[in-house]
Amino acid sequence: EAPKVAPIMRVIGLSLFFGGAGGIGGFANIGVLYFQKELEFNKQFIYHLTGTLADFVISVTAAIALRSVWALVFGLLAGNIVRFFVGYLIHPYRPRLNFDFDKAQKLFGFGKWVLASSILVFLVTQGDDIFVGKLLGTTMLGFYQMAYRISNMPATEITHVTSQVTFPAYSKLQDNPAGLREAYLKVFQLTAFISVPLAAMIIVLAPEFTEIFLGKKWVPMVPAMQILALAGLMRSIAATAGYVFYAVGRPQIDTRWQIIRLTMLVISIYTLTLKWGIVGASVAVCLSILVSTIGFSFMIAKITRCETRNFAKMISFPLTSGIIMMAVIFALKININTVGLWVFLLFVLAGTFVYLATTYLQDKFLHYGMLRLLKENFVLFRGVL
Repeated sequence: EAPKVAPIMRVIGLSLFFGGAGGIGGFANIGVLYFQKELEFNKQFIYHLTGTLADFVISVTAAIALRSVWALVFGLLAGNIVRFFVGYLIHPYRPRLNFDFDKAQKLFGFGKWVLASSILVFLVTQGDDIFVGKLLGTTMLGFYQMAYRISNMPATEITHVTSQVTFPAYSKLQDNPAGLREAYLKVFQLTAFISVPLAAMIIVLAPEFTEIFLGKKWVPMVPAMQILALAGLMRSIAATAGYVFYAVGRPQIDTRWQIIRLTMLVISIYTLTLKWGIVGASVAVCLSILVSTIGFSFMIAKITRCETRNFAKMISFPLTSGIIMMAVIFALKININTVGLWVFLLFVLAGTFVYLATTYLQDKFLHYGMLRLLKENFVLFRGVL
């Protein structure tokens, strides 16, 4: 018997007391926002990563043990609770009531667009669940939500943190187009370098991952997971643009393209879901993100005065390495017919080696510049680790 919605909604409501997906909200420590302002990348990364890991671990563990939609609910609750406690542990600020009407009025002109974007993002990210649940039932909704969670988490959560901590730096460069362009391209390059192999790995190893870690009952979600991994890659690319819009004082750009994204989703999801089930819903989500990503890229190029060839260079190199990596893993899968944990780890290690080796060759002979960028960010990674 499918679980009733009411108890699930109550637990989700309870989780909001500890904060939202981003960690801010409810009774969470808003002092963590100073991590961005003071460019404390290591604390920002740790704060978000701990919650994300708790969410992922609890979701997967509960899925194995319970085999129900409650796995997603417990994962969400665990992630918010962990971020709540970590926020108070790593920042000394303690919230208190203090409202200033003058400051609120000044912030409203900017904040209304941010609020509108937040509402639109909520509708976009939750609207597909509503359609899937209504049209296909709770069982398929569980498949779809788990596929979405697994396929999007690696490619977006880490890279969202990378984009978020760059906001103060972008703000300082808002009157320096050349500096803003250089800073953005570095973030874009690093994001693509991380996101492409993660998405490619999910696409090529989704069947093995699902069977080994979740069980054969979850295999129907594999095609949706593979499509949503591509959507996650595009989301991570688009995430690099949003904070540039905010930094230069033009948050309405993000709002307008979120409206277009929502419109595209509404137009396509009903027909595609009825025709192809959760695969159709995944295609609709992917198409809507594709449209908004193209729009974001066009506006970023205009704001930063960045040439198209610079974008092409930053994305073509990791895509080439990712395709080669996928080809190698496919070849190994053809020649190794058994499925097991050690074989899965072999595929992951082989794919990682191929990706890094290809990147090194591109850096050495085609001036990709990835090694130099990684060295520049070594202090950040050392602080996190």
